[in-house]
Amino acid sequence: MVEDELSASIEFDSSAFLKTLTSRPGVYRMIDSSDTVIYVGKAKNLKKRVSSYFRKTGLTSKTRVMVAQIATIETTVTHTENEALILENNLIKELMPRYNILLRDDKTYPYLLISADKFPRLSLHRGTKRKKGKYFGPYPSAGAVRESLALLQKLFPVRQCDNTYYQNRSRPCLQHQIKRCTAPCVGLVSEEEYKKDIQHTILFLEGKNQQVMEDLSQQMEVASNELDFEQAAIIRDKIISLRRIQEKQYVSSEQGDLDVLAAKVTDGIAVVEVCFIRGGRSLGNKSYFPKGSSDSSPEELLSAFIPQYYLGKDIPAEILVSHKPEDMDLLENVLKSESQHRVILRCPQRGTSVRWMKMAMTNAEISLNQRLSSRSNLLQRFETLQEALELDEMPKRLECFDISHTSGERTVASCVVFGLEGAIKSDYRKFNIEGITPGDDYAAMNQALTRRFTRLKKGEGKRPDLLLIDGGKGQLTEAKAVMAELQLDIDMLGIAKGPERRAGEETLFLVGRDGEVDLAADSPALHLLQQVRDEAHRFAITGHRQRRAKARRTSPLEGIDGMGPKRRQKLLQQFGGLQEVKRAGVEDLARVDGISKALAQKIYDVFHAEK
Repeated sequence: MVEDELSASIEFDSSAFLKTLTSRPGVYRMIDSSDTVIYVGKAKNLKKRVSSYFRKTGLTSKTRVMVAQIATIETTVTHTENEALILENNLIKELMPRYNILLRDDKTYPYLLISADKFPRLSLHRGTKRKKGKYFGPYPSAGAVRESLALLQKLFPVRQCDNTYYQNRSRPCLQHQIKRCTAPCVGLVSEEEYKKDIQHTILFLEGKNQQVMEDLSQQMEVASNELDFEQAAIIRDKIISLRRIQEKQYVSSEQGDLDVLAAKVTDGIAVVEVCFIRGGRSLGNKSYFPKGSSDSSPEELLSAFIPQYYLGKDIPAEILVSHKPEDMDLLENVLKSESQHRVILRCPQRGTSVRWMKMAMTNAEISLNQRLSSRSNLLQRFETLQEALELDEMPKRLECFDISHTSGERTVASCVVFGLEGAIKSDYRKFNIEGITPGDDYAAMNQALTRRFTRLKKGEGKRPDLLLIDGGKGQLTEAKAVMAELQLDIDMLGIAKGPERRAGEETLFLVGRDGEVDLAADSPALHLLQQVRDEAHRFAITGHRQRRAKARRTSPLEGIDGMGPKRRQKLLQQFGGLQEVKRAGVEDLARVDGISKALAQKIYDVFHAEK
């Protein structure tokens, strides 16, 4: 049974309150004059714990400021300290008190799912495990899942398209053309052959890489003996790729499933780095920056972080911690009770676990340094953008595309890249657009995006977290079509200029959300979008002007003896432009009035000498 005790007054009298306070375990809630809960805590002995806030010395500045705001303290007595910890965790998540260490990311974690279809699909899954199939994970972020999907697609060409797309295909898609899928949708692979790739995928995700390589080696030998050298070479390349991935991508050990938690506090910023180890293999890591933890020690940070992070989620049997929380035994008991299996918390001392912890601490330091170096207006803009667009994670890489031309002449598409450090100019790209109707911005956008993201599917370049399209619904529709064809799941936002083309009047369209995204003119998120959009516009115009000036400054025809201005003009008029002159043969060129066969040969040689 739980009993509640309440003490309230206009000016809080701590002495009178403490005289009546019980020594039993429970939870206390500190409330200010506006009736807002500002802190929630648990205690094995309520009287002893609450009394510590009102001692004369030894309090941190944060605690002194908090205590000065107390108008009331409410307590809830529980039977055990375990009950107190669970209640504290629930209240913190519900009330979000500003002086507690708050873990703001409470989303479910993503998994990889191999469906139970006749030709199974490999995909990202988040939420309850209701779909039939095999689940692998959890992974630290959707980005880690997408990395794994891209990696597996190179090794084992298992389909990743959704069933609606799969069931309505009449011809192979681009994935088959770039050797990322065997096209079961149109019957280009047998069920037996497809199952081999599925089995290898499962073994790989279970960490049984050596067994995969042994199977592939046997297949390569069989193909070689049957004189099917092309198939043997394909399998050989898979083995080489798999071996390189093992060397570079994963840290392996003989251990099973565990999490590694490394805590670090520097210059008022705290981080907890969580590394996921599944099947003795690192699946990546994720950084958490708990709110309200600037005065906390690493031990206090972990004590607050662990229950908020794990209660209500899948809990591994072992959790390595960089610092020993004061209530480690209590945390173990609560996690054991919640998970229905034994849970061990320990600070590693030797062996592989020490290497895991060293890796986690290194990542924690890197994450903290990045956070500290970017504690500026730019970071605030990225965080505000995440909130405004309701994204699962804060985008760390933005790419924006824009088109520039003059009446359809010399069309250039630009791609600019922004990260937490600002513009990443080394990743900027320009695309000279060819083979479209002059002035067709939609076709230009389609061509630029196809070229950029086909390279990404082939493993070239980095994946953006958010794709910005300078244009309205038409350009955004083209972007959606390209992403569907390439089977890429990337958040996309269209930025259309206002009717007067004034800053602050832009119309924003987020793919997957009905209606427009409404951002105030003074929103830091909108300022970031404007900054990236304007940079893309500048880069596109610069590229277009350079290309146009170069074309107008020189022409391949100008360097040919006997080709004066009149003959050049007549030649271009007859063929409709330089591109058609390039395609023409000697006899076709010689048909133009004033062009002899010898001159036609010279013109032809200018464009075809290397061939």
